[in-house]
Amino acid sequence: MSAAAAAPAWKQFPFFDVVPVKDAHDLGSTPEIFKNVPELSAVTSASAGILVADIHGSIHLLGKDFVPKHSWVAHLHGRVTHMSESKGILVSLGEEDKFRTPLLKIWDLDHFDKKTGSPILLRSTKLQVGNKPHPVSTMALSSSLSHLAIGFGDGSVQLYRHLDQSLFSGNNSLTALPKPKVIHEAPTEPVTGLGFREPRTPKENGEKADAVLYLYIVTTNRVLSYIASGRGSGNTPTVVDEVGSGLGCCSMYSRTQEMAVARDEAIYMCGPEGRGACYAYEGPKSYLYCFKTYVIIVSPPFFPKPSNISATVRNYVARAPEPTLVSQQDISKITVIDVENKFVAYSGPVKEGVREVMFRGDEIYVLANDGQLSYLDEKPTSVKLETLFRQSRFTLAISVARTAGVDESGIADIHRQYGDHLYSKGDDDGAMQQYVRTIGYLQPSYVIRKFLDAKRINNLTLFLQELHARGLANADHTTLLLNTYTKLKDIDRLDTFIKTESHKGDGQEPPFDLDTAIRVCRQAGYFEHASYLAKKYKRHEDYLRIQIEDAGSYKEALAYVKELGPETAEVNLARYGRAMLANLPDETTQVLIELCSGTGFAVTTDAEDRPASPAPLPRDRTPSGHQRQPTIRRSYHDGESSRASSPPPNQTVYANRRPPRRRPSPRQYFAHFVNHVDHFVRFLEELAQLRWGQKLPADGTPNTRPTTKPIQLSETPDESEKIDQVAIWNTLLELYLTRSGQLQNASTSAALRGKAMAVLQDEAAFPYDQSHALLVCSTYSFTDGLIILWEKMGMYEDILRFWMERENSQPNAALANGKRASDEVLRHLAVYGPAHPHLYPLVLRFLTSSAALLSRHTMDVMGILERIDKEKIIPPLGVVQILSRNDVASVGLVKDWLMRRIKDSRADISADRETISAYRKDTMTKLQEVAELSDPTNPRVFHVTRCSACSGPLDLPAVHFMCKHSYHQRCLGDHETECPNCAQAHGLVKEIKRDNEAFMQQQDLFLANVQESGFEAIAEGFSKGLLRPKVEAVPLT
Repeated sequence: MSAAAAAPAWKQFPFFDVVPVKDAHDLGSTPEIFKNVPELSAVTSASAGILVADIHGSIHLLGKDFVPKHSWVAHLHGRVTHMSESKGILVSLGEEDKFRTPLLKIWDLDHFDKKTGSPILLRSTKLQVGNKPHPVSTMALSSSLSHLAIGFGDGSVQLYRHLDQSLFSGNNSLTALPKPKVIHEAPTEPVTGLGFREPRTPKENGEKADAVLYLYIVTTNRVLSYIASGRGSGNTPTVVDEVGSGLGCCSMYSRTQEMAVARDEAIYMCGPEGRGACYAYEGPKSYLYCFKTYVIIVSPPFFPKPSNISATVRNYVARAPEPTLVSQQDISKITVIDVENKFVAYSGPVKEGVREVMFRGDEIYVLANDGQLSYLDEKPTSVKLETLFRQSRFTLAISVARTAGVDESGIADIHRQYGDHLYSKGDDDGAMQQYVRTIGYLQPSYVIRKFLDAKRINNLTLFLQELHARGLANADHTTLLLNTYTKLKDIDRLDTFIKTESHKGDGQEPPFDLDTAIRVCRQAGYFEHASYLAKKYKRHEDYLRIQIEDAGSYKEALAYVKELGPETAEVNLARYGRAMLANLPDETTQVLIELCSGTGFAVTTDAEDRPASPAPLPRDRTPSGHQRQPTIRRSYHDGESSRASSPPPNQTVYANRRPPRRRPSPRQYFAHFVNHVDHFVRFLEELAQLRWGQKLPADGTPNTRPTTKPIQLSETPDESEKIDQVAIWNTLLELYLTRSGQLQNASTSAALRGKAMAVLQDEAAFPYDQSHALLVCSTYSFTDGLIILWEKMGMYEDILRFWMERENSQPNAALANGKRASDEVLRHLAVYGPAHPHLYPLVLRFLTSSAALLSRHTMDVMGILERIDKEKIIPPLGVVQILSRNDVASVGLVKDWLMRRIKDSRADISADRETISAYRKDTMTKLQEVAELSDPTNPRVFHVTRCSACSGPLDLPAVHFMCKHSYHQRCLGDHETECPNCAQAHGLVKEIKRDNEAFMQQQDLFLANVQESGFEAIAEGFSKGLLRPKVEAVPLT
């Protein structure tokens, strides 16, 4: 069966419009250059424009309006037969009368001779065709100018290698060309076409790199492939296909670098290794051109008939005003085929036949034999697509758009329209296939709204799954997909989504919104799936929340916590420790001890900071309707997010240098032990022993040496470590006293109080806060502890007042040791009094507060008075005021003491008066001396006969000072104005005055001294002149 019979008919579309091209100066006629078509010998397309050669040997380079920009005689008295151009280099073949063989000339179109107007001639040489010349049938020039192939009518092919090197080597000889090599000879098969397959780079069409340059050789019977350069070059050409073509019926298809060969039954694409695609298209063909994605076929001239097999011809005849006359004029049919998309883009007749098809940029021009030039105006891609949309040819529209280079967003819009078309036809499955291809460009909500009803739920699921697979789903899409699975109870697809899809992620995050997936599974009761995701992606908080709040699996939760790193375990135990203690108190307490002491948790990296991989989900698992209900349940709203539970950032572990270990603070877990006092005590005691080596023996005796070597945090513990220690022993002290008051067992209660005493007695070994301990001891009436604390805090007066209040509240009560409270007052006074004398007046006031106390401690009162008298603690008047405040103590009790004190006071007064009198007398003497020195009318006579410096006889010149010291003038220094003997005393006085003046400027210091010392500071300030009124100097008038 032939290819034409096996192939379907080509679809035809009017994607080109025919526009006549007129002369730039005469709009009523064709361009001047084409008016005499029979004289044109060759036409080719070049990068600089269209090149036209005539039978007179001239070549014309046409401009934009088809007006020659450059014209020159290339072959004198001859004609140009072939032309080929690349990179501005033109190769022409022609005949001249002087030469028997064809001439090869190479021109530089980028450089023209200013005098002649012709391009620079680079090379000119005769072709070597042997003894019996044959005409040139075809020519091909590689795009890199490295190779030139020339085919002859006798079936031979000559190949010029390294042509570019010869042209640009600097040799100015016109005949300096490489020697051609005959690479193919077939006398019975004329060469009808040549073409180079350029080396491919990896970027082209996604194919591998291929550095081989192939030359296609087309004859009338075969297509051959020859390796012109690269690996395997120089071998005999290999037959590619046993199908040849006529002259002009083959061309290089640049998109695939294949040789297109036209036969009457089909168009064949031939590659270097064999025949490729085959496109069935019946009919005779005289020319074949390749342009972009198009193959242009020109038929031989024929007379049109109404019964022609071609619809194009029949329509042409039908629309003609005189069909009979039209049938007598020959025409050619030109057909533009898009071989990649398999449709005819244009088909139309050309009167008088086609002379040439030319290309300029992206434009196609058709030159008829009568000289008429037509422009095939290709319609824009948008117009093409609209035409295809109207015919519902969406698949072809997608192919056309891709070929035209439409971006992916435009392709997606075509898929959307295709999907809308299928959706309107009721083809939901087909529509969804198209909508899936719009993902990433079309808003997902556009598709989701169309498939929300129950009968389309499977299509919606497919779309949502694809969204997640491409990583474009948001939280709402994940919620919708999981709700679809859970409401349909489709466990298999839910498992597939959670397990299979999650493995497509980058290992850190799945290709869907993880928080939403966990939340939806929890809400639907699929706790196994939710915990699987949380465990796999190290959402520790979510996993624990599911196990504790939803599933009630406390053992699994606690085991999971133990497998975490210390940082993650710290955070999650702070959140869920109370629930775990309520259900697993012993195990949870032990875990907390290990965590805070650093004995059970290792510092891990992020890769290790997770449990083992989660076990696969059971296939027959149903929602947790048969699972144990959790004992702790928290409401979980749709808007709740698990972002806070994101895993900790990566940590770097160095082989030779590890950062100091940071152990969690135990204070954050104290609140969890509210209803677990015994476990709390165990937690604190063991933690203190393991972390700092602090342990209290059972009998309460303090043991400051650690029984277990503590884990060293650093050389010096930081401030947080000190705070933690204080917090632990503060809490233990309170727990000891609390439990001692609750227990009925006296021995156990006494042991607890003994531990409390041991803590209070050795603050260096067991650091605690004294204020907090004082409050606790006061709350639980722990007298021994209060006494110890008051002593440590220097609150000796409070100790005495405590026993005083005990005596006043219970006058006749005896203490545990058989003594009274007043005896304890005196005992503590004997201990604290010598260092703190102010306590004696306090005790004196207490002992004289009642007759019973005074009668019982009369001798003690006398001893206190003697102590007050000896230490001069308070004046006698103060003692009298203390004793006279009530009628308890009589004057006779202190008569002798008072007499002694009065006598001593009188002696002191007499001594003070004598001192005052002496000071006054000295002051008067000084004032009188000052007055004499200041009186100018009272001369001063000097009777000094010896020098005060050298003790020698005083002679003139001499210097006398008012202080009654005299000196030889030679014994004084230059400019000496002050007595040397009195200068030191005067300097001291001046220094004192300067200090007093400076003190006068420091009012803040003075006020501070007043607040501290009272009258003493005021007297000192008065003596220094601080309180004297400032006297302003009054100028003399």
